[in-house]
Amino acid sequence: MDCIKIKKDNMATKKDSRLTKAGVSGYNKPKRTPNHPTKSHVVVAKEGDKVKTIRFGQQGVSGAGKNPKTESEKNRRKSFKARHASNIAKGKMSAAYWANRVKW
Repeated sequence: MDCIKIKKDNMATKKDSRLTKAGVSGYNKPKRTPNHPTKSHVVVAKEGDKVKTIRFGQQGVSGAGKNPKTESEKNRRKSFKARHASNIAKGKMSAAYWANRVKW
């Protein structure tokens, strides 16, 4: 009996290899990837029993973002949200959802 209980405990605490490979602290926790050649962030998305590693965001982009100050930055933010509205609506398993949440 004790042997079976120990095995179950080990399985429950074992970390998913996708989390380790991406270097994130948990599911649905985005992280910057400054050394990636093209993408600025990574997240291991989990919805129900589906798990997916998603890289998103253009590397090296500045301006606009969460707190736009100038009129052009406000328009840029608005355009991004309009252009990607259908993909953002897909939910946690899409890159646009995470880019909208983290970067915009």
